[in-house]
Amino acid sequence: MLEIGLSYSRYATILKWTTLSLFSYVAVVMVANVPWPHALRSLIVPEIQWNVAYATAFVAILGTTISPYLFFWQAGQEIEEQRRHHAKPLCITPRDAGPELSRIRIDTLVGMAFSTLVSLAIVFATAATLHAHGITDIETSAQAAEALRPVAGQFAFAMFALGIIGTGLLAVPVLAGSAGYAVTEMFGVAGSLDAKPLRARLFYGTIAATTLAGASLNSIGIDPVKALYWAAVVNGILATPLMAVMMLIVRNPHAMGRLTLSTRATTLGWIATLVMMAASFIFLFFALR
Repeated sequence: MLEIGLSYSRYATILKWTTLSLFSYVAVVMVANVPWPHALRSLIVPEIQWNVAYATAFVAILGTTISPYLFFWQAGQEIEEQRRHHAKPLCITPRDAGPELSRIRIDTLVGMAFSTLVSLAIVFATAATLHAHGITDIETSAQAAEALRPVAGQFAFAMFALGIIGTGLLAVPVLAGSAGYAVTEMFGVAGSLDAKPLRARLFYGTIAATTLAGASLNSIGIDPVKALYWAAVVNGILATPLMAVMMLIVRNPHAMGRLTLSTRATTLGWIATLVMMAASFIFLFFALR
């Protein structure tokens, strides 16, 4: 309702403040008795296992780090910010590209740094509490929170619950919103979070439909945790061709004009693409064997 009823600027402000709830996972780590020497050593030198479970988890982690929907969401948000500040597209005003691309780069690096920090906190907290006590079969977020209560205490349980609620408030509109951008762009129809619902029916209709579809998982008996896990695996596999196409586009002067990607960034981009491709091939090798 907030995503549909509020203007983009107000809604973006709410999302920014909601991100603070993610640091509750960092608070959980502080009280979860994490064996830090072992955790940090394993972070730098992981114990690689050549089996289908390890390969699946690796692809899932990559799928949540470089998810296809993020390309649609971030591109859509840059256009929203452009409209908000009444700025012209960079292809029309390439002289302004330097400061704008610098802002986008800093925004992306800071965002990814904090998201990686929170992700590590989630992994460490889960390993030190649930997994360390043999609790490995979690079907719902509520079950995970209840399982954590006797292990890490009331404070950790409250922080976990706060993080889960905050994550949901962030993830659901972002996932549904990225679907709205993708569908409207595919059909060549205008769609914007700043548009009135009656003037962007396909855009908001897609958001409503995808949100309701996700909410219906509980009622039709599908395990939401397993659905999220396998969705991450699918994202990891689908990201490879999308990244390859994106790398071809950003080096194409007909598409980018004078704003083609630098050689250094191109090299890093193709390395990331090859890593995603290798992970997908390893997963498929073990899964189909």
